[in-house]
Amino acid sequence: MINALGLLKRRRFLPLFATQFVGAFNDNLFKTAMVLFATYEIFADEAQESFFNALTAGLFILPFFLLSALAGQLADTVDKTRIIRIVKTAEIAIMAVGTAGLMLARTGQVKLPLALMLLAIVGLGVHSTFFGPIKYAILPQHLDEDDVLGGTGLVEAGTYLSILLGTIVAGFVYHSTAVVAGLTLTVAVIGWFTARAIPPAPRLGPPLKLDLNPFRSSWKLVAGTMHIPRLFLAICAISFFWTIGSVLIIVFPPLVKNVLTADASVASLVLAVFSVGVAIGSVVINLLLKGHISARFSPASVIAMGAAVLAFWAVIGLWTPAPAGQMYDIAAFVAQPVAPLVLAALLGVAIFGGMFVVPLYAFLTTTVPKDQTARTVAANNVVNAGAMTIGSLAVAVMSGLGVTAGQLLLLVVGMCGVSAWIAQKLHRACDHPLCREGSGDHRVEAGEERPEA
Repeated sequence: MINALGLLKRRRFLPLFATQFVGAFNDNLFKTAMVLFATYEIFADEAQESFFNALTAGLFILPFFLLSALAGQLADTVDKTRIIRIVKTAEIAIMAVGTAGLMLARTGQVKLPLALMLLAIVGLGVHSTFFGPIKYAILPQHLDEDDVLGGTGLVEAGTYLSILLGTIVAGFVYHSTAVVAGLTLTVAVIGWFTARAIPPAPRLGPPLKLDLNPFRSSWKLVAGTMHIPRLFLAICAISFFWTIGSVLIIVFPPLVKNVLTADASVASLVLAVFSVGVAIGSVVINLLLKGHISARFSPASVIAMGAAVLAFWAVIGLWTPAPAGQMYDIAAFVAQPVAPLVLAALLGVAIFGGMFVVPLYAFLTTTVPKDQTARTVAANNVVNAGAMTIGSLAVAVMSGLGVTAGQLLLLVVGMCGVSAWIAQKLHRACDHPLCREGSGDHRVEAGEERPEA
């Protein structure tokens, strides 16, 4: 990982890293500010808060499900850098719509501001759908093969550090909609400039005939990828991970408010600790694997993640609520005897989660030809989005039936077990030379079969 840090000196990596960093910061600054504003300023009921958070998550994920196939086709057909620059231009307009909604909410209106904020969430989902395949697919094109795992780890670590910063900042400024507007628009402009410095990444393979039908193209893309056993297992494992993550992110703010009886600054702290943990896990797994792309640590990592979730559930059961009508701020929260255990368990969840997922992304981008990495990542995004949408809808339904945020954590523990089983199958099937030797001739196209090692 020390050697990987040297990538930050290269023009073929630093502008992409910076663009991803500020983009993730901006996404999470806005989304967290919006969720905290709705949780603490608009709603006053745990079920409504969980439902709104689930709706927000579902709307953000929906474009991944509908448009990832098109995004993958475009990224493998035209210059990836050109797409990045278009996407970063659109981000400025998206942030203008979202911050207008936040500022209107201060006037006492509810329906129009919420509609504008949710429209911006959909826009950010579209933005991320088109940028997502590129940030991974461009790495094998710009970096040497030995640097891809390190580059992937840096992108993941940088992403979660930027999420950390966005989350922390949102916790302090969400109540000042003018500040949120100024920050998000400024950062969007910075991202536009960093995108201009990314070197070209032209098409490597033959041009594709774009299929603009989102359902047909998504089905063909997924069918043309998921029949490859190693990709099927990797994508399923990643999908379970992000479904787990979506459930956790949905339940954290209501859990902090209603179970830990803490204010928005503590909700921001909890999300920040989660982000730091995933970044740490991204670094640790690179150290353990020493640049070799393998799933051998993934089963143990996700089992440890499930154990940490279970510990988190047990610890919050020991929590002493604040006096009626009061909420803990950060100082009062950390002064509670159980607070170190709460934060330690949460940190464990995130660290082991990062260790689980980073090698799987590197696996996706290095076991297919370079001219098809974007479509492979896009197929992954389609399946991930479907799984996360199901998870978000399940949370919304269960919240409506009276299931508490604390009880939802037990669902996460069970999902970690399923993820471990899938990751173990991937490790057994593909962490050997024969699989690697046979990986280079895979073509991501529907209906094409070939023997698998």
